[in-house]
Amino acid sequence: MNTYYVDLHIHIGRDFYGRPVKITGAESLTLENVLKFAERPKGIDMVGVIDCHSPNVIQEINLLIESGELRQLQEGGLLYNNSVTLIPGAEIEIYDQNCKGPIHVLAYFPTLQLMRGFSDWLADFVTNIHLSSQRAYVSAISLQKKVKELEGLFIPAHVFTPFKSLYGKGVEKSLKEVLDPEMIDGVELGLSADTSMADKISELHPYTYLTNSDAHSLGKIGREYQAIRMAEPTFKELEWALGGKAKRKVEVNYGLNPLLGKYHETACAKCSEPWPVQGGCQKCGSSSSVKGVSNRIAELADSERKPGRPRYIHQVPLDFLPGLGPKTLQKLLMVYKTEMAILHDSKREDLLEIIPERIVNLIMAARSGTLKIAAGGAGRYGKVKR
Repeated sequence: MNTYYVDLHIHIGRDFYGRPVKITGAESLTLENVLKFAERPKGIDMVGVIDCHSPNVIQEINLLIESGELRQLQEGGLLYNNSVTLIPGAEIEIYDQNCKGPIHVLAYFPTLQLMRGFSDWLADFVTNIHLSSQRAYVSAISLQKKVKELEGLFIPAHVFTPFKSLYGKGVEKSLKEVLDPEMIDGVELGLSADTSMADKISELHPYTYLTNSDAHSLGKIGREYQAIRMAEPTFKELEWALGGKAKRKVEVNYGLNPLLGKYHETACAKCSEPWPVQGGCQKCGSSSSVKGVSNRIAELADSERKPGRPRYIHQVPLDFLPGLGPKTLQKLLMVYKTEMAILHDSKREDLLEIIPERIVNLIMAARSGTLKIAAGGAGRYGKVKR
């Protein structure tokens, strides 16, 4: 058994024709660039690319298979350059008669053939199958059943985000209002929540938690990820790990301190100023706010932490650290090769030989969870204080 670093929520900005897939994604965020960047400099072993339902992306995957750069694994997933496993996925928006608001969900499939079958089915229920995160005009339960029929994994995405998420907009109190709990394989927490927060909701206790980047640019790959114990990085092993079968499991969740997330605290919808207990915004006078994840969880809380959860480590990405710019990062990569090696394997005394002590201190503080952080809200990220 080995430990693998896994990020299962990465978008594609443009297909290999240069056409948009995730409109808000960077133009450099192509499938091949994602795979190369995950390998190095990131050092991620398994990636879930969640725009693989797009026919042009399917075509590109097929071309990479034909060229030998991608190889279909017997136990599911596709191996790139004998280094990074691609798990084909799709992000879909659902808003059926049971939803209070739109919900984003993730579906993953073991083979390109099954992903193509899902894409063909989905095309009948969306406006534009070529684009990411399209609203599917089908019931949530029907979508779940189709994913399972095609041997897929079904995971609600960033479940607490104020917009387009299960608890943020989709349900009043319980996921059972919209989804079949027996057809959920895991729950993605999102950037503004962690395990201790999510476990205050008892109906989430049966599920494995995932911490993924939701990357819209190459640099954001791996800003959240997990270490998963598997025999090898394949779809089947991932499925077993999510189910806690045969000693496969998520060992550690590496996520942002929730204070760094864009929606942790309730804040002014206009200027992102923290929202007062009473009255309107004290900075701009607006009467409109965006409810923070922490406040929403407090409304739903009916429990405490579930015993036996994997550790949740508040891993701060290197590019969040003040003063650690591209030149400093390149110095580190010359020695450690990947960002995962810098974050997990570097030693203080060795780092001091490469970069200034004040930056080394920030890296060490990030590991120990002692960084000082200003909370984010209403679409504005929190910040690490100098």
